[in-house]
Amino acid sequence: MELFIKNHKELWQKTDFIISVLSGFLFLIGSLVINYFAGIYATERASNAVTDIILDNLPVINTEFIFIQGIFIFLFFVTWLLIKEPKRIPFVLKTIALFVVVRSIFISLTHLGLSPENTFSNYTGIIKIFTFGGDLFFSGHTGLPFLMALVFWRDKYLRYIFIISSVVFGAAVLLGHLHYSIDVFAAFFITDGIFRIAEKLFAKDRQLFLS
Repeated sequence: MELFIKNHKELWQKTDFIISVLSGFLFLIGSLVINYFAGIYATERASNAVTDIILDNLPVINTEFIFIQGIFIFLFFVTWLLIKEPKRIPFVLKTIALFVVVRSIFISLTHLGLSPENTFSNYTGIIKIFTFGGDLFFSGHTGLPFLMALVFWRDKYLRYIFIISSVVFGAAVLLGHLHYSIDVFAAFFITDGIFRIAEKLFAKDRQLFLS
């Protein structure tokens, strides 16, 4: 506990750290605003559903708990990791924000309709503020945990936790027919690219993260 308090006290007394955290928060908030309008745009212009070799051979299963409660548990876990080690905050905030911005661009480009057998219509409340039904490519539920696996790669246990989470979320959105298979599989490759860009753009924050 003493070390925990000491780490926070030392970092929050540094002006450059505070500025980096604030800029990360602003970037994240801005990315969520962009995501909101991109999601509405993509959903309003969504075309017909298309066939998918995997979805066509999968039964429809209600994966609401994983899709909604699961992602909130995941986010609370990441938040706890940041509170535990505050030096991680700037890089994680900015990397997630970059992920959201890049995904917003992608979902604005292609407007496929949801699979007609999807379970999305069952969801209400806060989840529909962040996902809209037409924001398909690429899967955020799959990509975000994989992004955290890359961010925390040097910690073997966290790496495995996040990779397993990514696979579980990917399976859940496929079983719920909430994404096409290409949305899930492409997420891994695009997310890797986003992480590599983040390492270059936020090199100073990455160095602090790894210190």
